[in-house]
Amino acid sequence: MTLFEHKRKQDSKSKAPLAARMRPRSLKEFVGQEHLIGTDKVLRKSIDADQIPSMIMWGPPGSGKTTLANIIANMTGSHFSAVSAVTSGVADLRKVIEEAQERQGMYSKQTILFIDEIHRFNKAQQDVILPQVEDGSIILIGATTENPSFEVIAPLLSRSRVFVLNPLTNIQLRLIIERAIKDKEHGLGNMKPHLTEEAINGLVLLSNGDVRTGLNALEMATIVTKPDNLGNRNIDLEIVEDAMQRRSLLYDKSGDQHYDTISAFIKSVRGSDPDAAIYWMARMLEAGEDPMYIARRLIILAAEDIGMADPQGLSIAVAAQQAVHFIGLPEAAIPLAEATIYLATAPKSNTAYKALNEAKQDISNTRNNPVPMHLRNAVTSLMGDLGYGKDYKYSHDYPGHFAAMQNLPESLKDRRYYYPSDQGYEQEVFKRLNKWWGNRKTEVTK
Repeated sequence: MTLFEHKRKQDSKSKAPLAARMRPRSLKEFVGQEHLIGTDKVLRKSIDADQIPSMIMWGPPGSGKTTLANIIANMTGSHFSAVSAVTSGVADLRKVIEEAQERQGMYSKQTILFIDEIHRFNKAQQDVILPQVEDGSIILIGATTENPSFEVIAPLLSRSRVFVLNPLTNIQLRLIIERAIKDKEHGLGNMKPHLTEEAINGLVLLSNGDVRTGLNALEMATIVTKPDNLGNRNIDLEIVEDAMQRRSLLYDKSGDQHYDTISAFIKSVRGSDPDAAIYWMARMLEAGEDPMYIARRLIILAAEDIGMADPQGLSIAVAAQQAVHFIGLPEAAIPLAEATIYLATAPKSNTAYKALNEAKQDISNTRNNPVPMHLRNAVTSLMGDLGYGKDYKYSHDYPGHFAAMQNLPESLKDRRYYYPSDQGYEQEVFKRLNKWWGNRKTEVTK
């Protein structure tokens, strides 16, 4: 490398974002993920022994996936090739494979292939590297923020270890931020940033577990703050918040965070916890979730989980959906919140849902018998002669507007699907059914 090339490389490093400059270069500098790289853990032992297995590293942004891969690259005796699924394609993979095979044949040296954001490769692209991963000529390290169960093909997944990285804790984030403030070689030490305790706490909180977000905001806050007479840059919480602009919410409307958060929302409403339900609803809206999606899920929940215990719940949910459609955000959040609280505090029953499922099972598993004659309409005289409508009892002609009849096919005579619970309005339904069909011994279910 010439002196000019060396200087150009150094200038490039100095202009890199703070998060890139502060990237740990060894396991000693690495912060977090002790469950993976603790001295007695399998991954740590594999790295120390230079016996790296094919692996998928799954974790949220800023948790250290790429950093850990770079550390492995520095510590291993294998050749390290890195590609990004965002910018690379099949041609790039084939080139790496060809070079790996030559390297192994000529020098008996293995190749580690690091694929950043591997979830962005489609099935055909992932298939390209499968034979080499299988025969061991390539060791795969894939990094992804998405659930590999859904994003990585099964054959590749079965030949790899999945290591789950956790979001960094506030303590870990603070350690990294304080290190960047003091570091004069790679960090901001020469710029003399001085953050108040409130500013550091705010920076940690607003980073939301993503160290990259925190470091980039720290750098921006330092750059925009003018030094005082002593060269110190005094940074308070207001400057940090201005540099951050908006708290980074970890959410992907088509990924795990979407499904995990809506699951937490639905289960909180079902669990009659209005506080948790409102929190998860607000979190989805703040992250940019479609309010109509939330409204649709409330309608489903109202029918499935509140049901006959409070039939008004379905009307409330539908009204909320109409309000969202009519007025839009941000005001639409208010009727959504009202419906959420109503449904969370309503009595719960899934008897209608269970009745439907049991009826569907009988339809699938029993003979499709004809409709009983007394329930058929005699539209023509011939149909009347054949017995259509015979012995049908018109309910309004009887006391209480009720007349007992067998309305199921003969093969399902006296079959029951709906069992009212003892919740809310269904208590009245139970009394009514028991009065009408006392001979069926209708019982309250709990």
